[in-house]
Amino acid sequence: MTSAAPLVHVSTADAVTTLTLDSPHNRNALSSRLMSELHAGLAVAAANRDVRAVVLTHTGKVFCAGADLSEATGADPTVGPRGLVELQKAVVDCSKPVIAVVDGHARAGGLGLIGAADLAIAGPAATFAFTEVRLGLAPAVISLPLRPKLDPRAASRYYLTGEVFDAAEAARIGLITRAVESVADGEAGGEAGAAGVLKELLDALRLGSPQGLAESKRLANAEVVRSFARDADELVQLSARLFGSEEAQEGMRAFLEKRPARWVR
Repeated sequence: MTSAAPLVHVSTADAVTTLTLDSPHNRNALSSRLMSELHAGLAVAAANRDVRAVVLTHTGKVFCAGADLSEATGADPTVGPRGLVELQKAVVDCSKPVIAVVDGHARAGGLGLIGAADLAIAGPAATFAFTEVRLGLAPAVISLPLRPKLDPRAASRYYLTGEVFDAAEAARIGLITRAVESVADGEAGGEAGAAGVLKELLDALRLGSPQGLAESKRLANAEVVRSFARDADELVQLSARLFGSEEAQEGMRAFLEKRPARWVR
């Protein structure tokens, strides 16, 4: 009897550990199993002194669709949001710089992963949206890494409207580090596109010492760490309350049934 194929592929080469989300059946949604495998991959990277950076990327057309709605109900409604808090914090606390490489759709909780990463590159196929508001929810626990980084006016707009926006806008508002809109935009060291920009960043990180990288990351993330310490419990409770509400149950049913929710006007 063979074991199930991994949802997160882990590989290490040239001082870089790459974690590749590969759960096509649910669009790389944040199932409990996928989150557990991501934790394990981060631990592998953190334990290897020769590793200088972690790359978080994906297969297919979706980086991450957010929460796995099939796991959204249970005896303890705080389990899901607390699990996402712990995963985001594991990215922030990892002693190695984490680079998210996105060339597909990112929604809801997927934006929390991007926000937790230290650097983020997005290609021309990348799109982003805070879709929670359309499901009767709010971007609660993903705000822990995001609010210290996002332009406040942009956060208001995209939290409230749920609009889809592209990589250039994601870079403008502070969600990502660099948008690569074309081959020409990404030329670096003879390579093109997001791969060229990634190579540029990794080449720079390989010059850093383990101690220097870890302590510099800690300094850069100081406000994000304070956000977790101050607000995590409150936002877990908010998320749990919203997921258990009648409006959210209607919103999730409407989404799964591919129909407008009853409040849509």
